[in-house]
Amino acid sequence: MTAASPLSGRAVVITGASRGIGLATARALASAGARVVMLARSERVLAERAAEIGGDAVAIACDVTDTAAVDAAAAEVRRQLGRAPDILVNNAGAFALAGIDTMQPADFERTIAVNLVAPFHLVHAFLPAMRERGAGHIVTIGSIADRMTFPENGAYAASKFGLRALHEVMRAELRGTGVRASLVSPGPVDTPLWDPVAPDTRPGFTPRVAMLSAEAVADAVLFVVTRPPAVNIDELRVSRS
Repeated sequence: MTAASPLSGRAVVITGASRGIGLATARALASAGARVVMLARSERVLAERAAEIGGDAVAIACDVTDTAAVDAAAAEVRRQLGRAPDILVNNAGAFALAGIDTMQPADFERTIAVNLVAPFHLVHAFLPAMRERGAGHIVTIGSIADRMTFPENGAYAASKFGLRALHEVMRAELRGTGVRASLVSPGPVDTPLWDPVAPDTRPGFTPRVAMLSAEAVADAVLFVVTRPPAVNIDELRVSRS
């Protein structure tokens, strides 16, 4: 490990890695010397992004809402790396806007499945090995919506409040084990999740030009995972200056 490559020799699994925060994080951590394993649903797009990163970046197509697919992806991660990853970044996200009385139950359930249930499954797959070796880092990508509520945000807020609670339980359980747990919670970030919403044309929404960049959030993740082993960033909240 050097100052230029602080993650040399480390392996990272990132979900939702084909675009947005996940892709920016894969690029940032690979540039810092990590071997990145990228998970997302789109096999073709994911493979293209991994090829752009180059080195020994690995693309594994996986729908994180499918428990069998997550189990298969975790097995492939272990095969590719020969072990569990050093760092897991739970980033994959779904965003559905609607009033409580008009939201389709399927949209609510999918948001919870992607944003809350899937991170649990990924942690469940890799945490036992991290505990056994006494080292590892689980990074959870939260949101301003893990502490604040907004109209039409019932599904997303419910999932992110729950995700923050899951992180806080992990932090309590892992303290002193050598396995770290960090929550990185950004304000609005200009990613493709906003494409169907068109926030620039909706009153009360942050214009995309005033949002954080995905690269800014990736830089926050890089900061968190490059602290000395005895230091844990419990929670890092990031906003546009």
